[in-house]
Amino acid sequence: MIERPPLPRVLDVPAIARGLRLDQFLARWFTDRSRSELGRWLRLDFVTDASGKPLRASLTMRGGERLHLFIPGIAPSGPPPPFPPIVYEDERIVVIDKPPGLITHPAGGDYAWAVVSLAKEKWPHADLVHRIDKDTSGVLVLAKDDDATRFLKTAFHDGEVEKRYLAIARGKPVWEHLVCEQPIGPADGPIRIQMAVREDGLSAHTEFTVLERHPTADLSLIACDLFTGRTHQIRVHLCHVGHAILGDRMYGVSPEVFLRAWEGGVDDEVMRLAGAPRHALHAASCTFPHPDGGRVRVEARLATDIASWWADPGALPR
Repeated sequence: MIERPPLPRVLDVPAIARGLRLDQFLARWFTDRSRSELGRWLRLDFVTDASGKPLRASLTMRGGERLHLFIPGIAPSGPPPPFPPIVYEDERIVVIDKPPGLITHPAGGDYAWAVVSLAKEKWPHADLVHRIDKDTSGVLVLAKDDDATRFLKTAFHDGEVEKRYLAIARGKPVWEHLVCEQPIGPADGPIRIQMAVREDGLSAHTEFTVLERHPTADLSLIACDLFTGRTHQIRVHLCHVGHAILGDRMYGVSPEVFLRAWEGGVDDEVMRLAGAPRHALHAASCTFPHPDGGRVRVEARLATDIASWWADPGALPR
């Protein structure tokens, strides 16, 4: 008998799935799994509702159901990591200091612990209102109820949020402050998810301020203020102005660096070519409207690894 994983993957069925059979929905959600394979797990009672009741493949989705999936590979194989440090919390909002390496939302078929799944263990209706890259550390805002989620997502979308990041960039800019309003769109190249500055892209606005130039290394500490939220915006804009982020495996380096990491993981050679174990980008502060009125400002101290690289660049991979 196949042993069931101890913990489920929790999946909320979106409204767009209304009318689909359960096995059809799962096959469309997990595109690397066949409908027949998923049907076999359903027959073994490895998919239940939130109360633990096994669900049949023919169940018609209404949208809004919460599924518990105990399917090996889709469900977690071990206990969750510690919950990230909380820098602000009230009855409707929680803000964390996300560590590098932790994804914000599950992606793909195989399970990986993510911020949103960790949060739902503590607050069942919690959800992300924005995202930051896996390797980016710092401030991440979540809402605890559906109305707060809608309110904050709208605020982020409409530009009512002030966001500042800190980055260690390559080189020493000749400018003290720079406004970059170059449009961003998909890059032409072998990396499907890479973005680039291009005339037909979406409008993007970032402002950079040099906080410090390193006295012994060809590096600078730069404050990055976001006024739009395009994919990889800071990384793209800094690379475009000639000061790619230290440790970035996608921008400012050969495509082979990213492809090597994608195929074989982040090994010593990848870190040497990129300059650091991860890109040196940290979400330092965020100011946003509260759904009950007023504004909230939160900060996260510069991540320990980035601070250590700035203090001693000689310890970085060569």
